[in-house]
Amino acid sequence: MPTTTTPSHPKPASPRRSPPIRPWFRSALKLLILVAVAGTFVYRLKLSPVSVVAHQVARGPVVAEVMGTGTLEARVEATISPKIQGRLAELLVDQNDRVEAGQPLGRLDDAEWKEQVAVAKAGLDAAMATVERVRADEARTQAVLNQAQLDHARALDLRKANVAAQADLDKAVESLRVGEADLNRALAAITEAERQRVTAEKTLAYHQARLADTQLLSPFDGLVVRRDRDPGDVVVPGSSILQLISTNELWISAWVDETAMADLSPGQKARVVFRSEPARSYIGEVARLGRQTDRETREFLVDVRVTELPANWAVGQRAEVYIETARKPSTLVIPKGFVAWREGKPGTFVDVDGKARWKDVSLGLQNEAFIEVRQGLHEGEHVVKPGGGKRPALADGQRIKES
Repeated sequence: MPTTTTPSHPKPASPRRSPPIRPWFRSALKLLILVAVAGTFVYRLKLSPVSVVAHQVARGPVVAEVMGTGTLEARVEATISPKIQGRLAELLVDQNDRVEAGQPLGRLDDAEWKEQVAVAKAGLDAAMATVERVRADEARTQAVLNQAQLDHARALDLRKANVAAQADLDKAVESLRVGEADLNRALAAITEAERQRVTAEKTLAYHQARLADTQLLSPFDGLVVRRDRDPGDVVVPGSSILQLISTNELWISAWVDETAMADLSPGQKARVVFRSEPARSYIGEVARLGRQTDRETREFLVDVRVTELPANWAVGQRAEVYIETARKPSTLVIPKGFVAWREGKPGTFVDVDGKARWKDVSLGLQNEAFIEVRQGLHEGEHVVKPGGGKRPALADGQRIKES
């Protein structure tokens, strides 16, 4: 019989395993990565030049200024208000009208006060008539007294000569005493009448003054900046009808930090920048310094007189004032943005053979844009600062390239 042979199947080959990574190789790889990162950082910091903005140190003028913020105000202003209560009959001016001193601005209803004046005049006329009457009575009593004095003297002489009786002398004495009493009464009546006349005159003057108070007059040459009432309104003393300012002198009342107080004095030059025209400066002058400091902000008021105003201006509009405290016509100056501080000391970076080098500097006068360098820099050197964008601060010895 034939023999049956069962075919044999080969065993499947087992997958090959990667040789294990040894620990020393992993450490070397990490170290290599750290070295690469550190090298990149060092290259960027020390070797890769940083883009900077440069400015050549040069000589030029510098003006030291003290800045303050305030509002345009009038030195002289007034609220036109009635002295008496009444109905506003008419207004003769409106907002933005120019007026002169003594010019009528408006009028209250004056019918009642005209009647009062008429009554007071009649009372004065009656008092004057009373004075004339009692003076006439005084003249009559004076004549009677003179006659009584003559009769008394004659009766006394006759009695001494034993020609007249005692009764005649007694009658003459009585007539003399009556005459003197009548004269005293007449003089008292004159005094009373004069007092009544004075009272009537003062009453008339009072009502005339009240009648005059119905007229609202301008106290000075100026400009009407606000109208608060209309005809028909009932107004009382103290209520505002018009707001009036004098345009002879306008100034900026600016708040300035108290640290600048020692450098300021009246008469100093200033420039005024209105927020409505930020690109233009107007000439000004310090008029006066305040003598009271705000206890919270530590600022005090400085009034800066403005010699010229914008075409369109308004009382109360805001402005910045820059008061000149010192000036140098020629000195080393750099923009303020190039000054940095280290440990409380000023300095700046200078381009030295393509590298940023720190230099300590001594500063002097400064204003909003420039600052004087007294020591530490030379004319012609290039001061640098990091370029635009969020750039890190420069380091001493760092490679740079001027943009």
